[in-house]
Amino acid sequence: MAKGGKFGQTLVWILMAMLILGLGGFGISNFGGSVRSIGTVGDQSIGTNDYARALQQDLNALSAQVGRNIPYAEAAGFGIDRTVRQRLVTTAALDDLADRIGLSVGDARLATEIRTMRDFGGVSGQFDRDAYRFMLQQNGMTEAQFETRVRSDIARGMIQAAISTGTVGPDVLATAYHEYLAERRSFSLLRLTADDLPTPLPEAAEGDLRAYYDANPETYTRPEARRIAYAVLLPESLIGEVAVDEVKLREAYDARISDFVQPERRLIERLVFNTDAEAEAARNRIDSGATTFEALVAERGLTLSDVDQGDLSVADLGAAGEAVFALTDPGVVGPLPSSLGPALFRMNGVLAAQEITFDEAREELMSEFATDAARRIIADKVDDIDDLLAGGATLEDLAKDAGMDIGTIDMLPGLAEGLAAYPAFRERAAQVTDRDFPEVFQLSDGGIAAIRLDAIVPPALRPYEDVAEQVADDWARAQLTTALTAQLAAAEEGVKVGASLGAYGIVSVVMDAARDGTIDAAPRDLLATVFAMNEGEVRSVTAGDYIGLIRLDAITAADPQEPEAQAIKAAITNQTGQQIAQDAFALFAASVEQSVKIQLDEAAINAVHSQMQ
Repeated sequence: MAKGGKFGQTLVWILMAMLILGLGGFGISNFGGSVRSIGTVGDQSIGTNDYARALQQDLNALSAQVGRNIPYAEAAGFGIDRTVRQRLVTTAALDDLADRIGLSVGDARLATEIRTMRDFGGVSGQFDRDAYRFMLQQNGMTEAQFETRVRSDIARGMIQAAISTGTVGPDVLATAYHEYLAERRSFSLLRLTADDLPTPLPEAAEGDLRAYYDANPETYTRPEARRIAYAVLLPESLIGEVAVDEVKLREAYDARISDFVQPERRLIERLVFNTDAEAEAARNRIDSGATTFEALVAERGLTLSDVDQGDLSVADLGAAGEAVFALTDPGVVGPLPSSLGPALFRMNGVLAAQEITFDEAREELMSEFATDAARRIIADKVDDIDDLLAGGATLEDLAKDAGMDIGTIDMLPGLAEGLAAYPAFRERAAQVTDRDFPEVFQLSDGGIAAIRLDAIVPPALRPYEDVAEQVADDWARAQLTTALTAQLAAAEEGVKVGASLGAYGIVSVVMDAARDGTIDAAPRDLLATVFAMNEGEVRSVTAGDYIGLIRLDAITAADPQEPEAQAIKAAITNQTGQQIAQDAFALFAASVEQSVKIQLDEAAINAVHSQMQ
């Protein structure tokens, strides 16, 4: 028994040590010297250790949020120190208030609070006094200090509850929000297209296109480019040099035989029951038409994805395989045994057996084998290429000394073709300067590259001949937009004086649209326009190539008696009540701060910051 007890205690201390390491910023080294606080709020002192611990905790949280370790200097630029000090000042002011009004809690409440803290649980999960004492020692606190802090936390919670509890949002606000959210609008929408023009658009003459090109030089100006010289070695360029080993190909085929040879399979869903009797009763209900397999799944609180087994062979199904594979059409069979108990199986489809012979798979295997071999060849060359570059070799030297391909590419914004399709190449090309020496870097397919910035190519107007096709498309689009805009103005004027909306094109009618709805192929802000209109009003809509006319036909006010209305209003009331409570407590805390004397020691604060660096 003694040995078992010692082992249990040892295990507790090991777990506690691991817990200390895992807590991250729970504790921080004590500050030496005679300075013990960074200031006072009323009769309350803000300890240097408390300030350092709070800074570390916020720094850890910020690092976790952005996914990288944030140095303190960078976090200070975000104002993390000011935020922490303000929080500690507010806490101290409330503690001072609690002391002044004599608000505290008894030992029984304190003990209950501490015993429920998970950090002090032993191996069994229950409160462990040794773990409690050990954790406090590791964080430089005595039991009396910690218990005083917990009493203060509870007292502050009582003050906050007294200020915030019972705050509810105003019913008039909830009603207004509900009326706003639940309002619906019905409208007619006419979208004009080229088919709605009274006459076809004219064909473009060469002079028209030249004039359009001259009038819109910014459209046809190539942006600034970075001219990158490169030396690259890709697996595809070495594949022809790789000798194919037939024995290796056969070994690769055998190792992946399940990819090439698959037995006949079935698409299976399985619903497991506790007993054969339950499974048999369920099968009888299906056979009688009283229920369906889907309904049985839903009765169990499951979804079809929960019972989906995928495609299985007869061997995969074990003892149920023969009966399931006897089905040639979709259907339910069972009860049959399964690894989890008696089950009903639904077969949803038959997948025929598949066999790809070695000869049929040879080309695919050979390509994979050669590509892998080429990658290994490239990997073996990296050190030699690094040595060449370190010795002063240029990219051009790498062509003859290392067999690399060389060339140049003008890197433009958004370019993702050729070498620019590799993210690593794009990233290096965007960062390299004319002072950098070429270095080898890896590409995603196992290739390698080295680059050099040769020039910054300024923006330049592209010759007309190079963009003639784009100019023709742009000119045609501009002509269509001009013609449709004129047609839109005529339609809007006509509808306003009584003409039918349908006289100008095909009209779609939208009934009871919500504010947060969507209209297919329409501008994103179309519904915002609709909800800003008056009933019977007509407005034009132009956004890009979308040109149309809206007529608001009806406004349907929110129904306060509908079942969802009360739930929506209750949710709004609850949310606004919480916001008002938070604001009220913030104002109360600010007033408490103003009623006490606050003194902060800048030297002590700076000392903490220095240790955080």
